[in-house]
Order: sequence, then structure tokens, then C-alpha cells
Amino acid sequence: MRNLIKTFLLIMMLSVSHAAIAGDYEDGLAAWEKQDFATALRLWTPLAEKGDANAQFSLGALYNHGQGVAQDYKTAVKWYTLAAEQGKASAQYNIALMYDHGKGIAQDYVKAHMWFNIAAIDGDADAIKNGDIVTKKMSSAQIAEAQKAASRCIKQNFKNCD
Repeated sequence: MRNLIKTFLLIMMLSVSHAAIAGDYEDGLAAWEKQDFATALRLWTPLAEKGDANAQFSLGALYNHGQGVAQDYKTAVKWYTLAAEQGKASAQYNIALMYDHGKGIAQDYVKAHMWFNIAAIDGDADAIKNGDIVTKKMSSAQIAEAQKAASRCIKQNFKNCD
């Protein structure tokens, strides 16, 4: 009976913790929509540091656009990468854009193409169009390299893709 009570209490604690995390993210989103970027940053940072892909992506966007923080492309790349490595298609798309434009990271069309491919596979509709644009800047050898890199990255669960 004691084990049953302990298990019940553990489940309750975990569900309350999950609700608090979801609530903090949603509260941050509401703050962001009101352009209260400082509050969004304050709510999302601890979540992102704990590995929440949505919060990581959102922090990447704050830093990318300089909302509530000094614009910092390198920090945006850091947060987008962490979310992308968890399979978040919008983060994969944004990392591709960062590589394409050389913002916060060295311009690299192969890596841009790779991340656009991955984002497209993961459901980002704009990734196909932008991948086609990057393709026009690349040689056929670079395109083949990007396709192989995308395949390898997917097989490795998005780890060590760079």
C-alpha cells in the first residue's frame, strides 16, 4: 500500500511539474504576443536550459530579432541548433537560413541545404522553396554532399550534424 501511495504521489508531482513547464511556456508566448519580450525571455530561459525545444526555438528567435535582448546571431544559432537537434522543424529551417546568410555562423550552402532538406522532411513547408533557392548557388557535388549529410544527420538523430 505504501508503494502505491508513493507511486501516486510521484505521478502527481510529475504531472504538476509538467503543467508548470507548459504554463511557463504558454505564459511566455502570451508575453511575447504583447511584445513583453523581457518577460518571455525570463520565462523561456529556464525551460530552454532544461532542454525544452519550443523554448529553445523561441529564445533563438528573440536573439535573432533582438527582441528584449541585444541582437546576437551566435546566440540565436546556439538555441536554434539545440531545438533543431530535437527534431523541431522550424528550428531546422532557421538554422538553414542562418547558414545561407552567414548570420552568427560561417556561410555554408552545403549545411544550409542539408538543414532545409531535414526541415522539409520534418514538415516545414517553406523549406522546400528555400532549399531550391540555395540549390541554385551550389555545384552538383555540393548538392550531393548536402544530401548525404542530411541522410547521415537523420540517421544520427540530429546529433553531430555539423
